[in-house]
Amino acid sequence: MAASPFAAAQNFPDAKPINAVVPFAAGGPTDKVAREIGQLMSKQLGVPIIIDNAAGAGGTIGAKKVALAKNDGHTILIHHIGMATAVGLYRNLGFDPLKDFEMVGEIADVPMILLGSKSFPPVGMKDLVTYVKANAATVSLANAGVGSASHLCGLLLQGGLQTELTTIPYKGTAPALNDLMGGQVNLLCDQTTNVAGQVKAGTLKTYAAMQPQRIEAFKDIPSAAESGLPVEVKIWHAMYAPKGTPKAVIDKLSAALQAAVEDPGFRGKMAELGAQAVPASRARPESLRNHLGNEISKWTPIIKKAGVYAD
Repeated sequence: MAASPFAAAQNFPDAKPINAVVPFAAGGPTDKVAREIGQLMSKQLGVPIIIDNAAGAGGTIGAKKVALAKNDGHTILIHHIGMATAVGLYRNLGFDPLKDFEMVGEIADVPMILLGSKSFPPVGMKDLVTYVKANAATVSLANAGVGSASHLCGLLLQGGLQTELTTIPYKGTAPALNDLMGGQVNLLCDQTTNVAGQVKAGTLKTYAAMQPQRIEAFKDIPSAAESGLPVEVKIWHAMYAPKGTPKAVIDKLSAALQAAVEDPGFRGKMAELGAQAVPASRARPESLRNHLGNEISKWTPIIKKAGVYAD
């Protein structure tokens, strides 16, 4: 009996499907990343990977579900930056991202783009900075809700501008984008996976990629750094398993993940969305643990300073 857990780990995945919990709705950015990586890892492991969308409470419902799941490797979590920001956003989180999970590895980075409505006067990022500082009280900044990627980006944007804007939270990206295109709001900062279609169609103004360099898939959009705005934010995705999942199982999951992120098809699909698959060196448990710890340390004081909580 003492040897049975080891034997189970050695036989993993034991011809049973793997349940990949995505703590957001189907069709969203994290869901898209999960389905692409899941297909490739399924081929590597020889069993189906079934996506389980357990949305709600900024991703914490799905994360808790995995934290409480059986630790045999047949339940995993695919989450984004919210795994780190939840520590600051929820005063009664109910789990510790660093202590209650085993790390599998990072998957992909998704850049952010600052967008404006076509009717918004500023042309280009430098003009926007000047305009915002002169008209801050009248400028509206949309987001997809407290704790969303667009909300986090907005916090850093206002910090970089040293100006408070009128923030308008929506229940999701879709209604925020609709009002932005309709001119009801002025600005929105969101993931390329959400706004690539509008950017390519030219239905919105594009001001900056919120990172030091230009985005490979959108090279005509200048970086925020080019305009002297010290703002960098990206939405990263990673894979976790319940605490106590055997090392042999984690090793197999991580090996499959490393092969998947290097797959040309996956890298190409991420590029189409304006995202970037991580190198295999980041699709490892130790890399994710370090990154998650650094991100928690970065975001917790920013969120607490803003005084915005999701619970």
